[in-house]
Formats: sequence, C-alpha cells, structure tokens
Amino acid sequence: MQIFISTGEVSGDLQGAMLIEALQKQARARKIDLNIVALGGDRMAAAGAKILANTTTIGSVGFLEALPFILPTLKIQRQTKRYLQSNPPDVVVLIDYPGSNLIIGNYVHKYLPQIPIIYYIAPQDWAVPMLGNAPKIVKIVTKLLAIFPEEANYFKQKNIDVTWVGHPLLDKMATSLDRETARKLLGINSKKKVITLLPASRHQEIKYLLPVICQAARELQAKLSDIHYLIPVSLSIYRQAIVDAVTTYNLSATILEGKTLEAIAATDLAITKSGTVNLEIALLNVPQVVLYRINPFTAWIARNLLGFSVPLMSPPNLVVQKKIVPELQQEEATAERIIEESLDLLENKVKREQILADYKNMRFLLGEVGVCDRAADAILQIANN
Repeated sequence: MQIFISTGEVSGDLQGAMLIEALQKQARARKIDLNIVALGGDRMAAAGAKILANTTTIGSVGFLEALPFILPTLKIQRQTKRYLQSNPPDVVVLIDYPGSNLIIGNYVHKYLPQIPIIYYIAPQDWAVPMLGNAPKIVKIVTKLLAIFPEEANYFKQKNIDVTWVGHPLLDKMATSLDRETARKLLGINSKKKVITLLPASRHQEIKYLLPVICQAARELQAKLSDIHYLIPVSLSIYRQAIVDAVTTYNLSATILEGKTLEAIAATDLAITKSGTVNLEIALLNVPQVVLYRINPFTAWIARNLLGFSVPLMSPPNLVVQKKIVPELQQEEATAERIIEESLDLLENKVKREQILADYKNMRFLLGEVGVCDRAADAILQIANN
C-alpha cells in the first residue's frame, strides 16, 4: 500500500510522525506492506516515512512574511506533482498547512481523480470562516478527519464526509512527565522559580517575538531575582539567534534542544508564541501567556483592506470559544503587557486555579486517547477500497 502525506512546519512534522507510527502499527497488524512518502521533516522520517522534501522551515503567516518562501515552495510543489504522476499512491493525506496542501490536493483531484484525498487537521475556517478555505476543501476531499468537535460540525454543514477523531496531542500527552520528574531530569531544584520561553517555530517569530519576549524576561528577572528561564529550541537553525538574544539581554537561561515537553512540564509559567504548543502547555496544566505578532504592514492590510478580525487566536481559547489564557495580539504584545500578565499568573492564586479549571474543561472537549489509531484506521480503510 502506498500512502502520500503532505504537511509543513514544526507542528505538522510532529502530527505527521504520530500518524505514521499509528499507520505502521496498524499495517503490521493487518499484514499490509506499507510504503509512506511524505513532505515533512526529521520526526516523520524517524517514524518511517521517506521524505520527498523537508517542509519544516518554510512556513509563514502573512503576505510579506511568505515572500522569501514562495520560490522554495513552488519548487517543492513541482517536485511533488511529478512524483505523484509517476508514483500514484493509494491515498493522499493532507495535514494542516493549507496554503500548499490545497494546491497539491487540487492537482490530485484534477489530474489523478482516482486517488482519494483525506484532510487530517483541516484549516481553521471553523474558527475564522473568512479564511475562505472551506469551498476549496469541499471540492477536493474524500474524507475529513476533524480534531475539534466544532470543526467537525462546521464541515459537516458544508456537506463533507467528516469523522471527529479527537486531538492527537491527547495520545502524545498520555504519558507526559509530571513537574517533579521533569525537574529532576533537567537538574532543577523543586523550589526554584522557573519560566519557560517558547518564542519561535517560524522565521518570522524570531524577528517579531523573540526580542519582545527577551525584553520582558529581562525586566521580570530584575523584579524576581531568583528566576531562571528555560528556552527549548524548536529547530536547530534558530539556536544561534536564541543564544545571541540570551547574551544580549543577559538572561539567566538554559537553552535546550529536543526537550520541549520537559521544559514545559518543569515550569511555573510559559511565555509562548501562538500555536499547537499552547495545547501541550495546557495539557501539562501550566499557566501561559500567548503572543502573536506579524509584520505591521501585513496586519494593517488584513484589518483595513480585507476586514480580517481574529478575536481568539490561541488553540486553548478556540477550543472553549472564550479567553481562558491571556493572548496578546499584535500591538498588545509588548514587554509591559507580557510582564503584567506574567506577574498576575505567578502571584494570583485565584487566577491560576481558574486557568487549571478551564484547562480541565478544554481537555474534555478534545476527545479521548486513541486519536492517531482512529485516524490511521480511517485512512487504511479508504486506501483499501
């Protein structure tokens, strides 16, 4: 059986790897000889896929932000189309990454109509309908595997064949570390005040978020003299920028590679970019301050010319459809606001307890463990038909 999986960015590589592991496990149980070729990254390769092209470093959000990645993306798309024509798979699985995936899906639908297309972790039109991806998805997909209940309801109303499988992070976090174990592994005293900084999984976040996070961290360090920072590196190409920032802002910090979950589990607070990592933080019951910033010109175009408005950005807030964690978007993402929200979460016991209660409700809405197995089962069934 031949399966082609297409995704991008760091989070897509993680989700793809988890899915591949489940596909491999179920294929062995069914005595299926499985060959998976993918657009993804190192995690997917380690899980058993042949990587046609690495797409973990070419993701962006915004018009200007996307410009440096247009030519590399077009090159990968051309390479992918040639591969699919020469090696038509039994099924194509698209994971998130709508800008590129919808182009690939449309190509398959038009030129290889015999191949079923499954969208797993669809674009967030259910939360922001003005994204405008739904009509394109309706046109091309055979099956949509939804990870949020509201996502499933939204796409069912578009007359798409939808199955809600739940959120795959539930599987990953089922065996996660507790605070004390994580601290022992990282050599951190149990009484030490620790804040974990998660500034970037995209190039643009190094530019727009890393400086303001480090500025806030420096000022918090002055206010809380015993503080220590943990900074996990999502991709090795960002390590030097983070090292330089830690030096520039004179932070008491430990930079970690490959230990993101340990750094989150061990911490008292996370100051973080917006993205999938917010759910990991929530599932580990860690209070967080979420930041989102893009090029100011891109933000102006989106608001004033396109009428774009995103009242909620962070996944935990989207799941429950209310602001359970503070999120600071664009102009609000200042050092002053980060400090204000961080001190509130560190020192206000009532606020912390409310966040933990809201996390419990959010966790219930994400479904049940076994998500990747349910997704893999649906994919194998469709590929077998």
